[in-house]
Amino acid sequence: MFDPNIPADHADLTGAMFRGQFTGLKDLIDALQSVTGAVVDGVNTLPAGDGAAVDLSVVDGVLHFTFGIPAGVDGSSGADGPPFAAAVVDAVNTLPSGDPATVESSFDGSTVHLTFGIPQGPDGGNGADGPPFAHAVVDAVNTLPAGELATVEANFDGSTVHLTFGIPRGNDGSNGVDGAQGPPGSDGSQGPPGNDGNEGAQGPPGTDGAQGPPFAQAVVDAVTTLEPGEQATVEVAFDGSQVHFSYGIPRGNDGSSGADGAPGEVSFQQLTDAIDTTSSNSNGVDTLGLAVSDPPTQAEMQQIADKLDELITALRR
Repeated sequence: MFDPNIPADHADLTGAMFRGQFTGLKDLIDALQSVTGAVVDGVNTLPAGDGAAVDLSVVDGVLHFTFGIPAGVDGSSGADGPPFAAAVVDAVNTLPSGDPATVESSFDGSTVHLTFGIPQGPDGGNGADGPPFAHAVVDAVNTLPAGELATVEANFDGSTVHLTFGIPRGNDGSNGVDGAQGPPGSDGSQGPPGNDGNEGAQGPPGTDGAQGPPFAQAVVDAVTTLEPGEQATVEVAFDGSQVHFSYGIPRGNDGSSGADGAPGEVSFQQLTDAIDTTSSNSNGVDTLGLAVSDPPTQAEMQQIADKLDELITALRR
């Protein structure tokens, strides 16, 4: 018969005690003809040494159980495991500044695996000013129309001064005057051509520019004359105390030539005598058009000799 007072507090639990209680519960269940099912509402863990407990209720023909099972006593500590063989850092992640550092670890039986999260430090302040620039580089030299003012643009990238120059081209020289007519030749042949026109006069110098900022010293290493129409150039280098310049400046356009003198008088006989002393026209001699072998053959050399004979014969008068 079921006894709700069994087991008593702190009583030893025996198989007979539980068997009697469960038998009594079964008898009660068998006596309830309207019970249609059973539900375990909960299983609670009781402190070690407490007696097991069960609460029973019937709701709408359903048995509701709530069990209380005491925990077992703590077991003794196991033997120490073997020491791990090695530790491996699988990853180190950078966290935002101010976040706490993190570490994740796992053990695969022989190796400890670590993953660290380390916050970045706060931004540092600006450092001290760096040393003065080491050298200067000319990025471009542009030719400006004559009469415009020269320009220069400069920027500094932390170590190098970059320069872009704009240099106006010089004014075109004026055309020289026509040369005088050549006198007729004493033998009636054509007179010599007139002298070339004089070169255009140099334009007036420009006004002085404003004084630039002081620097250690400037040296012009070279000035090279370029062909008319080419772009002016300038190369700049700085050795720490001196700025070195090398210029390339295009010369002005040449003035136009003077007109040829009038032809001198010549007679027909003089013209005939002059023609007789010249070679005959060789236009009737065709080109050879021969691809010479390496080494040339005897037949190819003979073709060349025959063509030379043909040319000599044509040039004779």
